[in-house]
Amino acid sequence: MPIDPDVAIGAETGTREFSWTTSDVLLYQLAVGAGSRPGDNVSADALRWTLEGEGMQVLPSFGVVAPSFHETDPPALDLPGCDINLAQVVHGAQEVRVIGPLPSSGSARLTTRITDIWDKGKAAVIWQEGVATAPGGTELWRVRSSIFVKGEGGWGGNRGESTAVAVPDRAPDDSTTYTVTPQQALLYRLCGDRNPLHADPEFAKAAGFPAPILHGLCTYGIVLREVIDLMLGGDAHAVSGYAARFAGVVFPGETLTIDAWDEPEGVVVAATVGDRPALADCLVTRRG
Repeated sequence: MPIDPDVAIGAETGTREFSWTTSDVLLYQLAVGAGSRPGDNVSADALRWTLEGEGMQVLPSFGVVAPSFHETDPPALDLPGCDINLAQVVHGAQEVRVIGPLPSSGSARLTTRITDIWDKGKAAVIWQEGVATAPGGTELWRVRSSIFVKGEGGWGGNRGESTAVAVPDRAPDDSTTYTVTPQQALLYRLCGDRNPLHADPEFAKAAGFPAPILHGLCTYGIVLREVIDLMLGGDAHAVSGYAARFAGVVFPGETLTIDAWDEPEGVVVAATVGDRPALADCLVTRRG
């Protein structure tokens, strides 16, 4: 069997030592749209994402990309007990949980394990969790992600729990829009993801797309930044966690509509392009 849950679940998939600088954070935040609106270069609210100094804030989603930020090659997918075809793999969902405000520079160790595998019949869903710790051993953040592997289900395993986040049956408490810039994917690829699907028109056409698509994790970062500004007074420190499911592709030049509902469990979010979903099952949780 290409996937052996008995071998895979609980297996460590790697430990990585990494470091980041203030410049890395600023590049990431520019890549997810900070500073892109007219007037952002003189707005104190916008400059918290784009100018180093005491007022600088770090998006919690930077924790997702920090371990691979300086990579130039696509990461290998070497999972114990999982003999799978990369061409059948789709990034399903992403979550980050931060213990406190992320530092604008530092170093850490990320240890990642396979935590669960779900049998969806025609596909398998593989969940991994990584824990980032400071050199002294203090936990800084956790990342949790799933990949959807087409054609690898049907062995009679656990179908898994629902990860759905219910959208309230009322108008959004607030909404905003963000138009993806033509160079957005070209900027974001400098944050550790050089997949040609996001930059090379011929590669994208061969993969069945009319043009290069935006990285799902770029959409993920854009939406979090917009929600922090829209619903949390621009305070990244108020965020304790952020989870979303990748529900559709986004192309540079398209406009994201971000709807938000203030609920007891956090800010429920829906991100769409016209009538197409982009992010779903999206929740930003508050600290405290």
